[in-house]
Amino acid sequence: MFVGSGIFKSGDPAKRAAAIVKAVTNYNDPKMLAELSYDLGEAMVGINEQEIELLMAERGK
Repeated sequence: MFVGSGIFKSGDPAKRAAAIVKAVTNYNDPKMLAELSYDLGEAMVGINEQEIELLMAERGK
């Protein structure tokens, strides 16, 4: 399981991290997964595809 640094940009990083750990541990328990998914705050923010292209274009210069 890999969680990117975007977790720190979520509404409640500590709560989301704890939920991710519990979800991985209980991956085969749909009821637990539903409970863990509730009230986590604002979602993790991703990087815009155009930003990635720009960042990659600047590498190696």
